[in-house]
Amino acid sequence: MAELLTLENFINGEFLPCTQLIDSYEPSTGKPYVRVPDSDKTEVDAAVKAAKNAFPIWSKTPVKERANLMMKIADIVESRLQQFAEAESKDQGKPIWLAALVDIPRVVLNMRSFAIAIQTDVNRSTVLHEQGAVNYTTSNPVGVAGLISPWNLPLYLLTFKIAPAIASGNTVVCKPSEMTSVTAWMFAKVLNEAGLPPGVVNIVFGLGPKCGAALVQHPDVPIVSFTGSTATGQYIIENSAPYFKKLSLELGGKNAAIVFDDCDLAKVIPGCIRSGFANQGEVCLSTSRIFVQRSIYETFLEKFVTATKNLKVGNPSDKDTKIGALISKEHLSKVLNYVKIACKEGGIIKCGHGKDLMDLPEENKNGYFMLPTVITGLKDESTCMQEEIFGKIVFNIYYWINSPVTKFLVSYLVLYFTSGPVVCVSPFETEEEVIVRANNVKYGLCASIWSENVGRHHRIAQQLEVGTVWCNSWLLRDLKMPFGGVKASGLGREGIFESLEFYTNTKTVCVKY
Repeated sequence: MAELLTLENFINGEFLPCTQLIDSYEPSTGKPYVRVPDSDKTEVDAAVKAAKNAFPIWSKTPVKERANLMMKIADIVESRLQQFAEAESKDQGKPIWLAALVDIPRVVLNMRSFAIAIQTDVNRSTVLHEQGAVNYTTSNPVGVAGLISPWNLPLYLLTFKIAPAIASGNTVVCKPSEMTSVTAWMFAKVLNEAGLPPGVVNIVFGLGPKCGAALVQHPDVPIVSFTGSTATGQYIIENSAPYFKKLSLELGGKNAAIVFDDCDLAKVIPGCIRSGFANQGEVCLSTSRIFVQRSIYETFLEKFVTATKNLKVGNPSDKDTKIGALISKEHLSKVLNYVKIACKEGGIIKCGHGKDLMDLPEENKNGYFMLPTVITGLKDESTCMQEEIFGKIVFNIYYWINSPVTKFLVSYLVLYFTSGPVVCVSPFETEEEVIVRANNVKYGLCASIWSENVGRHHRIAQQLEVGTVWCNSWLLRDLKMPFGGVKASGLGREGIFESLEFYTNTKTVCVKY
């Protein structure tokens, strides 16, 4: 067997080996291909120390200089777009063309957008003439930021945290998902090549209970940004509370699409196919519930199922592949188990399900593939209509579990938000009914409305308990607009203005003249 690629932690501008390693598997083959550091408190402490030492100089670095470095980073990544896309595909399971079209260009956009944004003065000032005083505000970087990113859009979401953090003058310690660490490691090489000062960005790889927990609870990390499961978000809130840390939590979703009988089905079908199954359905914004007005329910279902069956599942390097491999063997098993639960609860599988129905190339026979699946007949209270499909992804960490406290940490931190290519379709009668049903989950991340009635769009959008509503579209993102959820879908917002505000503390100065 070929020697596995071995990653190293990136601390203070240097790549440092770790004595403990864990295997990371290629989703499309089921074979290990990377050894990832199994970092713990020791490595996290070293990374935080490096970031803390770099903060005084970086925070005082002129804005133009910070922006120029970020632009240079973006240019280098863009020049290696295909290389990064292939690595992201191999690590995560998504088709190469998708990573090249979406993930890596978004990395470039993240760096450039925030580099431009910080060069615009957003501070405020007022003059109190009667009191003879002037007020003004300053935006000051917070310090060392702990950034924890998920596996579904690995470098895309990691740089959506890194870019505003360092643009604002913070230094960072990042913990990418241990299942998708390769592009973060490659990105670290780009940082050195671009000339970013040592310690500004540090990356430690490892598991949540050891590495992530140490970062969340570190007293010298006053600000934490996390994207992942609601359960882990709850852990972060509870365990960071004694330190009064600033938190940004982008958590799970159980997102609904609402399809009215006056919609244009020629647009709706491809729109719902994309929102349900893009990136194997492994997107927090994916549509997992589709409510269709009864008068067009059968027509919609027939067309939607036909379109779903036409999605090619297979090797991510094949340009015709629309659905790649799920992230892990454990995740695949959990998603398939949710389909079994749906059947027990009265669900009808209209298409999709297991790998045994696929014609896969020999090299992908042991990969983590699943056919995109459409289920009908479920009640709103059923498991698959209520729960984000997630599972305990347990690595061999039993040797570390030696006290009631650590058992508690594991119960939270081995839960990663996950989802899969499973969509539930249900009919509805009236506008009032579907609003109640769409809101009848603990999550509130996003929703989509499909109708030719613009007034209806505005009316319903105000009543949906979510952070984003897309009308006759899905995942049209403008970084100038805030992004985030309500209820169990998170705290705070991300975007050009919102992220720059999050990564700074506003100070008011009043001068009596």
